[in-house]
Amino acid sequence: MTKITALLLAGSRPGSDPLALAAGVPVKPLAPVAGEPMINYPARALLAHPSIGQLVILTQTPELYKAEPATAWLGDHPQVRFEASNSGIASTLLGLLDRPDLPFPLLVTTADHVLLDTDMLDQFLTEGQGADIAVAMVERATLLARYPASRRTWLKFRDGWWSGANLFWFGSAKAHAVISLWQEVEQDRKKGWKILAAFGPLVLLGALLRLLALRSGIARIGRRFGLSAKLVAMQKAEACIDADKGEDVTLIEDILRGKTSAVSSVRDSI
Repeated sequence: MTKITALLLAGSRPGSDPLALAAGVPVKPLAPVAGEPMINYPARALLAHPSIGQLVILTQTPELYKAEPATAWLGDHPQVRFEASNSGIASTLLGLLDRPDLPFPLLVTTADHVLLDTDMLDQFLTEGQGADIAVAMVERATLLARYPASRRTWLKFRDGWWSGANLFWFGSAKAHAVISLWQEVEQDRKKGWKILAAFGPLVLLGALLRLLALRSGIARIGRRFGLSAKLVAMQKAEACIDADKGEDVTLIEDILRGKTSAVSSVRDSI
């Protein structure tokens, strides 16, 4: 597999973030989860994966991460560099797609994807191969089977209710067209019907009437833009649990404690 450039979104949206305010930190990615800044978790997961060649952290304030002792290691790591980001995700990505030092394929994820791990990356990178654009999502039954109290934003389709998993694959420059559309609707990212409407009346009507499966819908969107688009239905429920709210952080810390306990139990038995 060609070495992949990972883009880690660690910027700030306009206005204050509740998690940052509650933690007394200047930006959300520095808010602690289980005792350390949340950005450290996805950064380490990406750098530990053999398919990742370089990690580019996109932020308006790189100096904050370099000055904070718990994240200063990012500024010293040979595979990591910081790049300036805009206020919007899509506009930031559009400014990077033609850069010769950021060759395709590109993997994009977010600093609040605390539970990102090798299994998720293995699945997404394997299934994303060959697509011009791929998006990871989790079907509601997959999440609720393990975490019935977890609340997500769901899009309803014939093949289930789906929530985003903050993993995106851009395999070629053909992704430009879809990202441009993303830029138009990203302010309404929590209003599913507006996002669907932006992709055309057939997709919107199909979703509302449950006539359209998400897999075929994404493929249809791709054909509209002359590219190959793919849904990656993530097998792990944790793939769609990001640190967006205080209750998310509580759940994530419970999950992390569970993993720590499991590791400790294995070590104790050896």
